[in-house]
Amino acid sequence: MQDYSGYGQPPMGPTMPMPPMPPPPPRRRIGALSYLLVALAAGALGAGSVVALYHPASSSSASTASPQPSSGALKPVPLPSGAIPQPSTASPGTSAGEQAIVNKIAPGLVIINTTLQYSSESAAATGMVINSDGLVLTNNHVIEDSTAITARTATGQTYTAKVVGYDATGDIALIKLQGASGLRTVPIGDSATVKTGDSVVAMGNAEGQNAIAPVTGQVTALNQTITAGDQGGSIARETLHGMIQTNANIVSGDSGGPLANSAGQVIGMDTAGNDGGFAVRQSSAGYAIPIDTALNVARQMAAGQASSTITIGYPPFMGVYIGQGSSSDPQAQAAQQSGAGNGFGFGGNGNQNCYNSDRNLVAPANIANVSSGTLILGTICGGPAAAAGMTAGSVITAVDGQAIGSPESLTGAVSKFRPGSTISVTWVSPSGHRTTSMIKLLPGPPL
Repeated sequence: MQDYSGYGQPPMGPTMPMPPMPPPPPRRRIGALSYLLVALAAGALGAGSVVALYHPASSSSASTASPQPSSGALKPVPLPSGAIPQPSTASPGTSAGEQAIVNKIAPGLVIINTTLQYSSESAAATGMVINSDGLVLTNNHVIEDSTAITARTATGQTYTAKVVGYDATGDIALIKLQGASGLRTVPIGDSATVKTGDSVVAMGNAEGQNAIAPVTGQVTALNQTITAGDQGGSIARETLHGMIQTNANIVSGDSGGPLANSAGQVIGMDTAGNDGGFAVRQSSAGYAIPIDTALNVARQMAAGQASSTITIGYPPFMGVYIGQGSSSDPQAQAAQQSGAGNGFGFGGNGNQNCYNSDRNLVAPANIANVSSGTLILGTICGGPAAAAGMTAGSVITAVDGQAIGSPESLTGAVSKFRPGSTISVTWVSPSGHRTTSMIKLLPGPPL
C-alpha cells in the first residue's frame, strides 16, 4: 500500500535553494510493498478530524465538468494565452547531463512549507512554477489541512500562498503566490511521449532539507495504479491511476517536484515513494503524476471550473473536532477515539472551552445523552461553532433540518455548502439542553 511520506524530522535550517551538484547524497533504501506520498510532515497526530468541509460540485454560478478520467488523455480548458504552459511537442533530443537539467528546471521550483495548526503539524514539500505571476503546481496532500502556506523561490524570496483549487482524487493542487510577478517557470515536456527505459531526473526538497536535490533513474513502468495514504496519520487513503513509475529514489519532501526527461523538460510531478518500514532489499520505486494530466486539471482550477472532483478555493469551516467512522452512537464515537492508540486522551474534565490545535484535545467525559448524532470532541477557538456556544461533549443532531448520525453523515451534510453560507445546526449539550442556531461557515483548511 502507498503511504504519505513519513511524519519525521521538521525542516532544517536554510541552505542555498539550488546547490551545485554534489555526489549523490545517501538516500534510504526502502521496501518493496509499502509506499508513501512524499510530503514531509512533523508534529503531533490527533485523533479528531477538523470539520472543514467542502462541496465538491460546482456552485450555481460555475460550470460543471465531468469527473476526470484516470488516464492522461484529458482535454485542456481554454485559458488566456500564456496562463499555463502547454506541453512541448519538441523531441527530447540529446541528454543535457544531470547538472544541465538541474540548471534548466531548478529556477522554476519553490520550497513549500505549510502549517497545519489544527492538527499540530507542519510540513515541507516542493512546487513547480507554471505561470510567471505565481501559479504553482503541487500535490493535494502537500496543502491538505493547511492553515498557512509559504513558498520560497530559487532567488530566496518567500511568498505567502493561497489555494486556487485542489483535486483530492487525483492528488493535484494549484496555489498562487501572493504579489508575485516575473517568476521563472519550469520547462514543460510531453508525458504522452514517455517510454519505459527513458532516463529521468527527479528533484525536490528531499527530506525537508530546505534545498533542491536531484536524483537520477529510469522510467520502469507506465500507467500504474497505486493506493496511497498517510502512515498512521490523518490523511485518508486514495487510489491514483496512470502513474509513471521510476527507480529514481523519490523521498519525503519531494512531493510536488518535477520528474524531468533528458532534455530538461518536466514530464511528471513527484508524488509517491517507498516506505522504509518494510526491510526488503530491492531497488526503490517512485511514482509521478504525468504532467499532461496535472496541467489539464490545473487549467480547470485556474479557470474556476469546479467539478465532482475539483474544489475551487477553500472549503467551508465550522470549527469542530469530530471523530471518524460510520457509527451514529456518540458513546461509541468517544470509545473509538480513546482506543485509537494515537495519544488521544479520554475522560477529560471538559473545562476547556475551545482549542487552538488538537495537541491537548481529550474525549469529553460528559456527553449529551442522545442515541444518535455526531459527537463534538472540541471546538476551535474563534470558529463559528465556538461562537455559537457549542462545547465539547455536545452532539450535533441536525443540519438544516436533515438528521445527523455518524461523523460521515455530518461531513456529507456540511459538504453541500460553500464558505459564507449560513446553515441551521441543532445540537444537544452535555446537560441536555437542545439548541438550534444559525452558523455562518468560514473558509477553512483544504481537505
